Amino acid sequence: MNPTQTPARCRLVLIAPQGAKPQALVDALAGGDVASLILPSWDMDDDAFQRHAEAVVPGAQAAGVAAMIAGEARIAMRARADGIHVEAGGGNGRRALEEAIEKHQGKLMVGAGGATSRDEALELGEARPDYLFFGRFGYDNKPEPHPRNLKLAAWWAEMVQIPCIVLGGSDIASAVEVARTGADFVALSEAVFGDGVEPAGAVARANAILDADAPRFEG
Repeated sequence: MNPTQTPARCRLVLIAPQGAKPQALVDALAGGDVASLILPSWDMDDDAFQRHAEAVVPGAQAAGVAAMIAGEARIAMRARADGIHVEAGGGNGRRALEEAIEKHQGKLMVGAGGATSRDEALELGEARPDYLFFGRFGYDNKPEPHPRNLKLAAWWAEMVQIPCIVLGGSDIASAVEVARTGADFVALSEAVFGDGVEPAGAVARANAILDADAPRFEG
């Protein structure tokens, strides 16, 4: 959360794309309000990912943005990140999420992704993560958000108090489509870090669009 007044509407979350340079990620945050920055490991090995996280986390936190590490909790701890993102869909995903929450509660935020249905979402929600993420990293190559994610978000926002983050599309305007579901956060990656896009300017445009057209939260 940036050190300014928190807007009473859907806020931005940025997802670092594959190959992004640490300084480019931090520079994007100068564009305006960003709640958090999620760092996936992509194809980096543990050592490379830890170096990457250690290069990004301090700059994100200095901008008032929560830095979330997707994957290894030990890397998050070593980099002094704010939290971890656990892909918990299918199989033993819920148990892995429960173990992460039990082990790190009070030290790290723990968010969850991987749910592709209402049943999966409710199962993960029973573990009480700090948020639920609808979407898949790297699958925002179309201008609009995935319809399934929008439907899940609208249902979740109506039924459950745990915040949700929804992956937008490659078009900045997709942020408003997500906001209209009642989601707490819209995640953007390609729309901010894509070829030919100036990241800080894209963040500024996304915030301007949300300021103009996103529904306001009550209370």
